[in-house]
Amino acid sequence: MTTPPPQGNPFAQGQQQPYGQPQGQAPFPQQAGQPGFPPPGAPVPPQPQGRKISFKMIKNIVIVLIVAGVAIGGFLASRDDANTAAVGDCMHRGSTDDNDPDLEVVDCGDAKAQYKVLAKVEGNYSGLTAQSKCEAEAKDFAYVYTETNGSKSFLLCLKDK
Repeated sequence: MTTPPPQGNPFAQGQQQPYGQPQGQAPFPQQAGQPGFPPPGAPVPPQPQGRKISFKMIKNIVIVLIVAGVAIGGFLASRDDANTAAVGDCMHRGSTDDNDPDLEVVDCGDAKAQYKVLAKVEGNYSGLTAQSKCEAEAKDFAYVYTETNGSKSFLLCLKDK
């Protein structure tokens, strides 16, 4: 008596060939120069590090932008100060404080124009020397404004507009 050859259960879980592969053959080998997964056992190259923007970097950028904005704003606000005045310019006094009158250059046709610059003299002057210098530079001056700012000290001789 002979026994029939063993036949496997077609519904049993076990090693199955990939779909589309013929029974009893190994899967297609990777072709040289073809992209894909490295062969088993080969070292895997590290993933390239993406450039991540951290909170610290964003914070530093924001701080730099704020500082730059304040610096530019300060420069623009100071453009019309007394140090930019020239002979013939008109000025407006922004403060009643005699120690800091906050003079700014305005258009002579502007209703805010209060004074006209008769002379501007570079140098450091105070008190009587400023008065005598303005008498020599502009005969009909009414006011003296001095600003001492290191090497940019000057004297303005003003009259009412």
